[in-house]
Amino acid sequence: MARCTVRKRSPGELVRCIHPALKRAGLGPFQALTLGDTLGSGFSISFLHSFGSAAGRERHLSRWAQSPAKRCFDVACVFFSLPVLLVLFAMAAVAVRLTSRGPVLFRQQRVGRGCRPFTIYKFRTMPVQDGAVCRPSLTTAANQTFTPVGPFLRRSKLDELPQLINVLRGEMSLVGPRPKLPRLHAGHLACRPGLTGRATVLFACEEVALSAIPNRDVDGYYRRVVRPLKQRLDDEYMACATFATDFRLILASIFRCWDRSQIDALLLPPAAEPKVVTV
Repeated sequence: MARCTVRKRSPGELVRCIHPALKRAGLGPFQALTLGDTLGSGFSISFLHSFGSAAGRERHLSRWAQSPAKRCFDVACVFFSLPVLLVLFAMAAVAVRLTSRGPVLFRQQRVGRGCRPFTIYKFRTMPVQDGAVCRPSLTTAANQTFTPVGPFLRRSKLDELPQLINVLRGEMSLVGPRPKLPRLHAGHLACRPGLTGRATVLFACEEVALSAIPNRDVDGYYRRVVRPLKQRLDDEYMACATFATDFRLILASIFRCWDRSQIDALLLPPAAEPKVVTV
């Protein structure tokens, strides 16, 4: 099974590599990428583009993204896949139960359509800890302890399988922006959050990529770099989403056709360190 591996790099090196990643991701007319305010060990970026900040942009949905047909498609896909899904669900649940103590499912509050909170379900991939222990809000491959089957469930994305319950309950869609934690949510979500999506496939190895950043800087790096990039990808996708594009993303997720070129570009050796980059 293919694995994502990266070499440890400093935040400064990551900043110098962000330009090719944005360009390859097709993020449109970004006017500049400037190195600015200091964060943690001395890095940050400010995104300046012709449409203003990600939080301030007006977001549009395609006809398909807001149609009842998309909801019918979601439900039909889940029901027709039940024979296979139930087998996978049972195998994953048994593996979690036999390899660690604690509940099979992990529950967490996320922000849904119209900023309404809901409970998301996942197979538990981390050991149960004392309530006094505070885990980092962002999980990386370097800042957490996993159960014996946790890494496999995360790499294969089988830990997300229980979210099909959220799909049937109408809280999520098969394809859409990933639901955010309340403290990481920005702006208004006009559509149902998704089990997979354009940014989800692109950042399938996000935890490994974030592990290249010192733990003290992960939150800030995510807010300043990763979140705006993912939000822009999802916004642009949902504005032109169709049945065909949704279907292709679902197949890419099932068969693990992860396109790692964009996120890997963040970790390529830098050619130069521009102070201002015009795209």
